[in-house]
Amino acid sequence: MVNKAVLHPQEIETFYIIPTLRKHLALALIQQGKMQKDVATLLGINSAAISQYRSNKRGKNVEFPELIINNINESAKKITDQHTYFKEIQYLLKVIRDTKFLCQIHHQFSSVPSDCHPEKVGCFKGGYI
Repeated sequence: MVNKAVLHPQEIETFYIIPTLRKHLALALIQQGKMQKDVATLLGINSAAISQYRSNKRGKNVEFPELIINNINESAKKITDQHTYFKEIQYLLKVIRDTKFLCQIHHQFSSVPSDCHPEKVGCFKGGYI
């Protein structure tokens, strides 16, 4: 068995969660009728990234539960510019932390001590302590 790297929760968000959030938001915005190039501009990425999201070549490492998917779809409705995009990403990251879904993903992709608990580390409601 290959040892997993020890990653911080913020690295899990950066490497795994944010790309998957971006994918789901991009697909939801396209489903709302926005053009691929406009979605790319809105999310600050290139159109090729959107194509990779659509073909499931990028942003596929994390499978969100229905609660998170519902939140993503609601957030997509609120995105009108990059400011609201950043705001909604921050909201979604907070939901993922508060529901402790971050812990599940952290255990999946990192070597996490068995006694790691969000209350102990600070990855829970209200942010880090």
